[in-house]
Amino acid sequence: MKYFLVSGFFFLGYVYLSDLSGYRPQNHPESNTDTTLTLLFAGDIMQHKVQIDAAWDDSLQTYSYDSCFRFVAPIIRDNDVAVANFEFTLGGQPYTGYPQFSAPDQIVNALLYAGFDIVGTANNHSCDRGRKGIERTIHVLDSLGLKHIGTYMDSTARADLYPMIIHKNGINLALLNYTYGTNGIPVPAPCLVNLIDTLQIKTDLKRAQDSLPNKIIVFIHWGDEYHSYPNQYQQYFTRYCLNHGADIIIGMHPHVIQKIEKLHYPDSNGREVFVAYSLGNFVSNQRDRYRDGGLMVKLRLEKHHNIVSIADCGYYLSWVYVPDEKGKRRFYILPADQFIGSGGFTDSLSQQKMQQYMTDSRTLMQKESRGIEEFRFNIETNTWRKK
Repeated sequence: MKYFLVSGFFFLGYVYLSDLSGYRPQNHPESNTDTTLTLLFAGDIMQHKVQIDAAWDDSLQTYSYDSCFRFVAPIIRDNDVAVANFEFTLGGQPYTGYPQFSAPDQIVNALLYAGFDIVGTANNHSCDRGRKGIERTIHVLDSLGLKHIGTYMDSTARADLYPMIIHKNGINLALLNYTYGTNGIPVPAPCLVNLIDTLQIKTDLKRAQDSLPNKIIVFIHWGDEYHSYPNQYQQYFTRYCLNHGADIIIGMHPHVIQKIEKLHYPDSNGREVFVAYSLGNFVSNQRDRYRDGGLMVKLRLEKHHNIVSIADCGYYLSWVYVPDEKGKRRFYILPADQFIGSGGFTDSLSQQKMQQYMTDSRTLMQKESRGIEEFRFNIETNTWRKK
């Protein structure tokens, strides 16, 4: 079960965040007591029009997304804190896909049920429905209880709520979220979207450090679409964020996966850091090679004598299965290693495409990444393990 506290930087009334059962406050462990915290990060959650149409349930006469996340939900729920990129708005009807996304509110319930706790809303589609889209997205997320970071009603709300400070299992985290832009659409006043800006990031990271977190996480929207390698812009801002106090950087936007590095920065004598340049598509209607899947990254933080380290890390390959069922397309996010070679649920052509995605991903990760391994599914024990 996942229970933790989230607060704004100077917000004194902490907000309890829980899943489907009750919360019982506990004292933080003593500073010399071992404790762990697991984090899961997923990539781009998109809502193309065909996905919206697929979510309509004729029998219920409403939208339902639970089946989309049903196979990855056990992995997500198994973590203390789960975060994903919310790359659409809840701007209300008419529901539309690319290029200006607005999806049904019911997807929020599905994300909560799947186990997500926080979504990043700063991305290039934040302003797709203008001021109404930003404000309504915030209102719906707040009313349904899904925590969010990256877009704000106004400067006062940002000052109260940013950076997001998370208290869980005796470990304190600071979370920040930025985007390179908003597709040329001006941010409508008084709303704010966190844009990548060196001076602002420096100020925000200093503010985060003042809260004395054990780790600072930057959740960032950047890079070249459909490119499997980080560009110079990503590499520059990685160094910039690390130089100013970030410990963990999680990237998205290219819609394909890019390398992951767990290392000591700036050299072997430096501090421990973690960078995932792009987690790819968690779910979308992009069906081309390399774009039809993504990564879920898991970090296990361990606290001992008041020192928090990344004790372990790994990733799950996920792939989006889009069958036709009763004349209608459906979307299922599959933990790829669990479903590859399984008969009955997926057709042979989909098996081939999933295998191609897994081969491509493993080739890239084995060549470019360091300090991280893939979680593989053991069918005999029905468990996930790294080999």
